[in-house]
Amino acid sequence: MNNRALTYIGVLALLFFMGACKQERTSAPLPEPVYFNPERPAHFPAAHYEFGDNVFTKEGFELGKKLFHDPLLSINGTISCASCHKQQDAFADAGIRFSKGVNGGMASRNAPPIVNLAWNTSFMWDGGVNHLEVSPLGAIQHPLEMAETPAGILRKLQENSVYRDLFKNAFHKDSIDVQQIFWAFAQYMGNIVSANSKYDKYITGTGGFSDAEMKGLVIFRRDCSTCHSEPLTTNYSFQNNGLDNVFVDSGRFRITRNVDDIGKFKVPTLRNIELTHPYMHDGRFVTLLDVVNHYSEGVMQSPTLSTQIEKEGLKLTEEEKANLIAFLKTLTDIELVNNPLYQ
Repeated sequence: MNNRALTYIGVLALLFFMGACKQERTSAPLPEPVYFNPERPAHFPAAHYEFGDNVFTKEGFELGKKLFHDPLLSINGTISCASCHKQQDAFADAGIRFSKGVNGGMASRNAPPIVNLAWNTSFMWDGGVNHLEVSPLGAIQHPLEMAETPAGILRKLQENSVYRDLFKNAFHKDSIDVQQIFWAFAQYMGNIVSANSKYDKYITGTGGFSDAEMKGLVIFRRDCSTCHSEPLTTNYSFQNNGLDNVFVDSGRFRITRNVDDIGKFKVPTLRNIELTHPYMHDGRFVTLLDVVNHYSEGVMQSPTLSTQIEKEGLKLTEEEKANLIAFLKTLTDIELVNNPLYQ
């Protein structure tokens, strides 16, 4: 297991240790939960993440949002989480293959969209984190991204009178601790929900599809939905989808050290895929047509190639490709990218 994975585990252990200690709360009642609840929306399965002792409140959500957008969390105050996960890009970094970090650094993988995280069972392209509350640490601690530590963030927040008041309002304690920081992140990030696309309206019976979109849905369900399961459009598994037969990035293998995981990456959600280009873990494909062409006739053979992938490609006609892309665009959630709740 590499040092990065060990760091995740160490911080996770710290958070759970602190969580075992009961927080002292005042006798004043906590604010009523607002905005959402973990079981939403009705046509989604139950969320994987359970808030539990992390009582969801408006104050906690707004604090998490402020932290998410604040460059103070980077070592030199220049990069925030929102720098690489922009709301207008469905919380991805559209048009950029590898996001820029502090001091001219650059991420080694494409920034994935961070929507519907409460349903995720693991995080990062390689699944190196398995808990929502710890998921921000990957970028925060990466030396080429934000290059900061939980201790460094804690010190800066404790020295900031505005944040001291915000944390007290959210968690009703006189001091800030690391657990509160990541609880606030979870309250915000865990409630970035994309569920109002044309596709959602179709499957809930409140909207319809064009002829091309309907034909594309048929193709999608025939050829893609085993891994990109509806309605979340992912089954959260790790697959080698035939991008390479020599692997510069070994993917899931970095975490498990299991040779059967070489070249495997997490199956991403396809929600808002129209907005989140470029595509794949390394951002190699610029357009949706590039992606469809890969699955149609560009699959590379290797020992760990997914059994769900057609080895010879799907061999789609040009019309079928156009229809599939028409369907994929129905997954765009305009309400999400314009929702002032997240801004």
